[in-house]
Amino acid sequence: MNKLKQLAGETALYGLGSIFPRMLNFLLVPLHTINMFSQAEYGEITKLYAFVGVINIVYMFGMETAYFRFATKPNANSKRIFNLAQTSVIIISGSLTLLLILLATPISDSQQITNPQFVIWLALTMLIDAIVAIPFAQLRLEKKPVLFAAAKISNVLVLVGLNYYFLKLNFQPAIGIGYVFMANLIANSFFILFFIKTLLVWRPTWDKSISPQMFRYAYPVMITGVAGMINEMFSRSMLDWWLPENFYTGVTRKEAGGIFGACYKFAVFMNLGIQAFRYAAEPFFFSNAKDQNSPALFAKVNHYFVITGCVVLLGIGINLDIFKYFIGDIFWSGLSIVPVLLLAYLFLGIYYNMSVWFKLTDKTYWGTIITVVGAGVTIAGNFILIPIIGFMGSALAALLCYSLMTVLCYAVGQRNYPIPYWIARDAGYILFSYSVVLLVNQIEISNQWLATTFHATVILFFLLFIYLAERKVIGKPIG
Repeated sequence: MNKLKQLAGETALYGLGSIFPRMLNFLLVPLHTINMFSQAEYGEITKLYAFVGVINIVYMFGMETAYFRFATKPNANSKRIFNLAQTSVIIISGSLTLLLILLATPISDSQQITNPQFVIWLALTMLIDAIVAIPFAQLRLEKKPVLFAAAKISNVLVLVGLNYYFLKLNFQPAIGIGYVFMANLIANSFFILFFIKTLLVWRPTWDKSISPQMFRYAYPVMITGVAGMINEMFSRSMLDWWLPENFYTGVTRKEAGGIFGACYKFAVFMNLGIQAFRYAAEPFFFSNAKDQNSPALFAKVNHYFVITGCVVLLGIGINLDIFKYFIGDIFWSGLSIVPVLLLAYLFLGIYYNMSVWFKLTDKTYWGTIITVVGAGVTIAGNFILIPIIGFMGSALAALLCYSLMTVLCYAVGQRNYPIPYWIARDAGYILFSYSVVLLVNQIEISNQWLATTFHATVILFFLLFIYLAERKVIGKPIG
C-alpha cells in the first residue's frame, strides 16, 4: 500500500505540473470563444493544433520512453543515456523544423492557413518542446515533481498573461489568431531558461552500440504515438472535410470544426488526469517491474485509476449546464459530444495502464500494431459516421477506437505478461457511472440552484457508493 500512496502522491504533484497549468490554460477557452474569435477562426486554431499534436510526436521520436528504459537498466550510466537521447531528439527536431520553415508557404496554401508565419511560429514552438522533453523526463526519473510542476505552472502563467495582453490590450486584427501562436512560442521559450544548466552540460554523443538499440526501441513508440495522436486529433482536422455542407443549418464546415473543437476542450479534464498519472506511473512501472508482486500491484493501480476516472466522468458529464458558460454560446450546439468523449478518454487511460506489458517486455511493436488498428478505426469511423450524425460521429469514432485498443491490449498482454486486472469490477464502475450520466441528463430542472444541488447530491451518493464498495479492499495487502 505504501507504493500506491507514493504513486498517488507523485501523481498529485505531477498533477500540479500538468492538470493545474492546463486548467489555467482552459481559461483561454472563454477568452478565445466569448466575443473574440468566430467559429471559423477557432476552427483554424483547432485544426492547426491538431497537426501540431501529431508532428510533435515525430519530433520526440519516442526517446522519452527509450530514455526511461535504458537509464533504468542495471549498471546504466544515466548521464550518458541522457546525452544520447538528447542528441537524437535535437538532430531529428532540428531537421524537421528547418523543413517546415522552408515549406511554410506551400503548407499554408494547401491547408488554407491564413498566414504562413503561423507555420513558422508553431515549428519553432515544437522545436523548443522537443529540446526540453528529455530534461523534463530526467526530472521524472529523478523523482523531482516539484521542479516539474514549477516549470509547467510558470509556463502557463506566462502563456495566459500573454494571451490576455495580446488579445485584450494590444490586439491588431491583421495578426488575429496569430497572437495565440505567438504567445505560445514566447511562453515556451522560458523553458530554455529553466533548463539552461542542464542544456549547457549536455554534450552531443553517439554510441555505436547503445544508440541503435535506443532507436530500435523508440521508433515503434513513436509510430504508436503518431497513430495515437491521429486517433485523438483526426476528427478535429477532418471534420470540415467529411461533414456535408449545410449539415447544420446556417453553419459552415469550418465553423462546425470550431464548435467541435471548443466542446472537445471539456474532454481535457479526463485527458489531463491521464497525463498526470502517466508522468508518475511510467517510471513507477519500470522501477517496480522486478518485484514479484508487481502484476497484482499494477492491477490495483489500474483499478483505482478507473474509479477516479469514473468520478471525473460523472462530475463533468452531469454538470455541463454550468461548464457550458466557459465557452461562448455560439459553440453550445456541440455539448452533447462531451460525455461520449469523457468515456472515450477513460478507455484511453486504461489502455495506457495496460500497455505496461509491452514496454516491460521490450515488445513495443505491439503498441504500434494496436494503435495503428485504432487509427484505422478512427479514420473509418469518422468517414462513415460524420456524414450521418455530424459531431457525434467523431465522438463515437473516438470511443470505438479507444475501447477496441483497450480490449486488444488486454487480450494480447495476458498471453505475454499476465496481470490480474479486476475486469468485472472495473467494467461495472464504468457502466454504472456512464448510465448515471445519461439518466441524470434526461432530467430537466429549470431552476439552476435546484439543478446544481441535485447534481451535487448525485455525486455525493456516488462517492458514498464507492467507499462502501471499496472499504474492504483499500487496505488489503498486495500479493
